Amino acid sequence: MGQTKLSPMPSVHETATVRDSELGSWTEVGARTSFIESELGDYSYVVNDSDIIYTTIGKFCSIASHTRINPGNHPSWRASQHHFLYRSAAYDMGPDDIAFFDWRRQHHCTIGHDVWIGHGATVLAGINVGTGSVIAAGAVVSKDVAPYTIHGGVPSKEIKRRVDEAIAEGLMELAWWDWPHDLLAERMGDFRALSAAEFLEKYR
Repeated sequence: MGQTKLSPMPSVHETATVRDSELGSWTEVGARTSFIESELGDYSYVVNDSDIIYTTIGKFCSIASHTRINPGNHPSWRASQHHFLYRSAAYDMGPDDIAFFDWRRQHHCTIGHDVWIGHGATVLAGINVGTGSVIAAGAVVSKDVAPYTIHGGVPSKEIKRRVDEAIAEGLMELAWWDWPHDLLAERMGDFRALSAAEFLEKYR
């Protein structure tokens, strides 16, 4: 990751598995990553050895290696919670339990724009991670994450805000992630040099 020359066409490593998914422009899926029934917004990337299913990911998201988003739940309310109950065909016990997988799909995850998810983090089923937030390495996210906050720990909790609420609201109104490619390139110097508050003051 990071060395590949990207283009508007998505870049998918030859060892990655992408199935029934939508990948935006300038996106990248790294080695040995599984990306199933999910959406990856423009400019977002996920690096190696990650597992993502039933998830919508916004634009400009940075997802580190060995992350899991929406890992499978088991039917703990049944007499057994083993695979044989819903992956029955593999055990020569009849057809798979389609209703169980439909139940899993109902617990969709949503990741906002410009989110950074650190190495080895896990985002549990049905969680919403707000725009501009940070999930620390190794965190287990079991509750929704507010925009522009930093979360860490097991289970994760808010550590601090990235920016104050007024700046966060202003950035979401500005929605720079929807700017066209040429305008993003034109304003690259300000993205690099200005603080979030200064950037907002200049372009709001």
